[in-house]
Amino acid sequence: MEIFVFQIIVLLFSVVIHEVSHGYVAEHLGDPTARLAGRLTLNPLKHLDPFGSVILPVILAVTHSPFIFGWAKPVPYNPNNLRDPVGGGAKIAAAGPISNFIIAIIFAIAFRIAASASSPELLLQRFADIVSINILLAVFNLVPIPPLDGSKLLPAILPRTETNARILNFLEQNGFILILIFLFFGFDLIRPVIEALFNFFLFFPS
Repeated sequence: MEIFVFQIIVLLFSVVIHEVSHGYVAEHLGDPTARLAGRLTLNPLKHLDPFGSVILPVILAVTHSPFIFGWAKPVPYNPNNLRDPVGGGAKIAAAGPISNFIIAIIFAIAFRIAASASSPELLLQRFADIVSINILLAVFNLVPIPPLDGSKLLPAILPRTETNARILNFLEQNGFILILIFLFFGFDLIRPVIEALFNFFLFFPS
């Protein structure tokens, strides 16, 4: 139970930092929408999504899922306020996963320092949990299915053709269904990436 509570707290604050990062980059690029909506705050109550922040993590924990993850309410931004809506939108989207990778790196370094100092196993496990959850959040959000961040990167990466426009439109219209399909049948596609990054972050050569 104690481990579960710790993981939920880590998940909650990690997704909050993720969303606030989107808002700060949008503000830097000239869009004050997130600030005006009161979303540039680390107060989790401003960001909670009933299903993604509470129900889903609890279900995963109760069913003894090998991973715990979730999401917060997306921070709003107005592309019309950006000088480059496509490029700016990609930068805003990338800010979330980057923030999670930064958290993972910080606590991976803390893990290495604690391990070299022969710190208690419990402390090492907590640091490892923080690293694992943030890598999972970063990689999962880079999946190119709306409303995940990866879908906002696609317009900046793909050539602007009619075929690609139809693909993007299809993804946008069917994002929720596609995410459910991915969670049940496609998650194993990114599991090796998550595990490889976790092992690299914590056990990279000295």
